[in-house]
Amino acid sequence: MTARLPPPLRPSSATPPPRRHAHAAREQHLHLLRRARAHPRRHPPRTRPPALNHRRLRLLPRLRPPPPPQPRALPSSPSFSRPHVFLFNSILRSLQPGPDCSPLPLFRRFLCLGVRPNRYTFPLLLTCLSSLRDLRAVHPQVAKSGFSRDIHVRNALLARYAACDPDLAHAEQLFDEMTHPDVVAWTTMITSYKNRGRTFQALATFRRILAASVAPNRVTMVAALGACAAHGAGTWIHEYVQKQGWELDVVLGTALVDMYGKCGHVMDGVRVFSEMVERNWFYRMEADGVRPDAVTLVCVLCACAHAGFVDIGRKIFHLIVQGEYGFQPGIKHYGCMVDLLSRSGHLDDAFSVVETMPSQPNAVIWGLLLRGCKAHGDSQLSEHVMRRLVELEPENASHYVLLSNLYAETGRWQEAEEILQWMKKNGLRKDAGWSLRMLGDRLLSPKFDSPKLMLPIQGSFVR
Repeated sequence: MTARLPPPLRPSSATPPPRRHAHAAREQHLHLLRRARAHPRRHPPRTRPPALNHRRLRLLPRLRPPPPPQPRALPSSPSFSRPHVFLFNSILRSLQPGPDCSPLPLFRRFLCLGVRPNRYTFPLLLTCLSSLRDLRAVHPQVAKSGFSRDIHVRNALLARYAACDPDLAHAEQLFDEMTHPDVVAWTTMITSYKNRGRTFQALATFRRILAASVAPNRVTMVAALGACAAHGAGTWIHEYVQKQGWELDVVLGTALVDMYGKCGHVMDGVRVFSEMVERNWFYRMEADGVRPDAVTLVCVLCACAHAGFVDIGRKIFHLIVQGEYGFQPGIKHYGCMVDLLSRSGHLDDAFSVVETMPSQPNAVIWGLLLRGCKAHGDSQLSEHVMRRLVELEPENASHYVLLSNLYAETGRWQEAEEILQWMKKNGLRKDAGWSLRMLGDRLLSPKFDSPKLMLPIQGSFVR
């Protein structure tokens, strides 16, 4: 019994060509090729079988995304009498969202051709929408197709409403209609509130997700930490991260460091930074092909100074001087380098950097060098630096006090007394130190001994 071939998936409408001799077929192929080259647009191309078109369209996402097509060109794109839904999904996957290219004409065309969307169609379609009007036009089709309860379609619809709706009214309504929103829906709302500056609602939503017994993920924690940083509170979120045993990656660790820095808890931020597994973001950025600018390199040099990475800081500074990043170092780069060398005890090198600066060093540069001299007990260089500071800012009484204290520490009491007498004669007086104490939500000033109400302004407090 001979094996039977399986029936074709779709009967072909074209009649099979008659068999011909190989030579005759080759001659006809060459004739058609010459005719096509002579008249490239006289005859439309023959329609390929649907399966072949599907194989070609499957490669679209792997290729370089083309420029967004014009809306008027989309309805005429399909040239198939009975296209498959996979064809429509492949076209949607290759489109880029933008205000000048709406996929709705193409969507209506496929609906007229009898294409029924599946559970993958609407997430792709919603991603291409950029206006609230188009979104409200597609929403009824989602319900009519029976995918309004699908979790992926529902979350995609909520994400687009959160992105297109300025006041989040439609997103809030859709979220409230969800019976059991998952962590993606919760995270979408928290992130949307945070991005629009509604940090109180973001924190309230985060507390609701904990009360609903939905486990937040790392993206949820990053969004919540961004909202906490605006109000100076976020330690309890860090405790939750520690309780879950999560590893501090670059994203989550950076969010914690940023939160502690904006809240004023610098030491806690340093501790989190030291616990992070991956901290060398500068080389990772260069490996990804992102060229750092002047501000980025100031931050890198400052981080090297605080971490004690002398060799790395020297290498980066020399690359800046050589023009590897497209600009010459400014006074801030020189200041970071002086701070790096002074902290590490390379005082002679730090002094050489100051002396070879293309511009005149200011009091901040000399002050960084002075701090290193005092930390490492170099009284001779300290005296030279303080005299430079006196020359730059003769009205600053702090410089004279520091110089007098230096003379006293080295046993030069007469010179110390002469400086204090000169200050008294010229009416220079160092301001007295003062401090503030926080008691609950109030600020106590020992100078006046009266409580003053604290006003939260972007994570800091003013009186």
